[in-house]
Amino acid sequence: MRLSIKIFFLFLVFSSVNQNVISQSNVIDEIVWVVGDEAILRSEVEEFRKEMLMRNQRMEGDPFCFIPEQIALNKLFLDQARIDSIEVSDAMVNRAAETQLNEWIASIGSQERLVEYFGKSITSIREDLRNNIREGELINGVQRKHFGDIRLTPSEIRRFYSNMPQDSLPFIPTTVEVQIITIEPEIPMSETDAVRARLRQFTEQILSGEQTFQNLAIVNSDCPSGMRGGELGFAGRATYHAEFSNAAFALTDPTRVSNIVETIDGFHIIQLIERRGDQGNFRHILLRPRVPQESLDTALVRLDSIRTGIIDNRFTFDEAATFLSDDRDTRMNRGVMVNPLHPMQSANGGTPRFALDELNQDIARIAGNMTVGEVSEPFTMLNNNGRRITAIVRITNRTDGHRATLTRDYQVIRQLAEEARRQELMDEWVRAKIRTTYVRINPNWQNCEFKYDGWLR
Repeated sequence: MRLSIKIFFLFLVFSSVNQNVISQSNVIDEIVWVVGDEAILRSEVEEFRKEMLMRNQRMEGDPFCFIPEQIALNKLFLDQARIDSIEVSDAMVNRAAETQLNEWIASIGSQERLVEYFGKSITSIREDLRNNIREGELINGVQRKHFGDIRLTPSEIRRFYSNMPQDSLPFIPTTVEVQIITIEPEIPMSETDAVRARLRQFTEQILSGEQTFQNLAIVNSDCPSGMRGGELGFAGRATYHAEFSNAAFALTDPTRVSNIVETIDGFHIIQLIERRGDQGNFRHILLRPRVPQESLDTALVRLDSIRTGIIDNRFTFDEAATFLSDDRDTRMNRGVMVNPLHPMQSANGGTPRFALDELNQDIARIAGNMTVGEVSEPFTMLNNNGRRITAIVRITNRTDGHRATLTRDYQVIRQLAEEARRQELMDEWVRAKIRTTYVRINPNWQNCEFKYDGWLR
């Protein structure tokens, strides 16, 4: 009598599907698993598969075995989230959904192609994405609460390391620590005036109906959003530079266009698409003034002079970086670059260490062949704002790639040991949860090697 009426009804439907529908060639949907009092439909499995392909996520083995088990595991964690009263911010969900949706559109080429890929409207895709992100955050909340605080003693970490096969030890890529000095080439006023004139012309064309904002963005914008007609997706004020936010969030009429806005990225015009509370969806056109070759050459000559002064010991690299560099992020730190990645994304995140693939590609191309203490020749690079600038770099430390060792890479080994222990505890929890949860699997979906025992009983 432990089954609820809802579960009993699902069983009736499940049996009916098995006996009367599966054999037909025009099957639209079917119940493939029941977990607790919730059904997993074949259509859910297909949607999950499409999302994994869009995210380039790896599937282990047969997708029609792997995916239903993943969905079932999610339902176990979501049930625990209800028990634990885990909450998720709607604003965060909306922001993450719009970011992901925009990435998908950019990846697949257009909104129309995305609609065709999923076989449903963009509104439905957005809503499903919100639900999936919300559920993912609830699951993360459960895992943080029950398995987040793992602390191992040094002896446990040493034991973990000694039990690891040598060929299982992670390979630590080459890392470097870099100082940088940049000089931003002067942009002539005539180039800035030309950019402003083009944006004024765009505004006139939009307001007169001669052109649409979207078409002009696709053809002209220097921002990657141009391929989406300039659409940025829903985001809050803090997402953008202050000058951009002030102009964008002051817009109230979707038929109007903002005045020209200057930020460190370049010059913009902005149009409102929709507002939802403290979030807004805007489209914009970004134009960056072009840097003339003569300005680049002048900046390179100046950097060469600075490099000569450092090599001749007239002043140090630290002093030059502090007083002569145009780099806003490093000049108050003696030119030392800090890895912007989050520590969860990289063991180097938040430190001066960079794997070569974590560096700006122009810097990596130069730094990859340098030795400690060496100062590079001046070179040109694209900075984070997409602007062509000039730079010299100095390598202050370099660790060549190697297999992890306990003495050189203790923090890496510690993270691996704690993650292994976290997975052990999670696996124990899942197996216990399976034992106390009602599970029914369609006989046609049982011929699988599942990660966890106990599903079939």
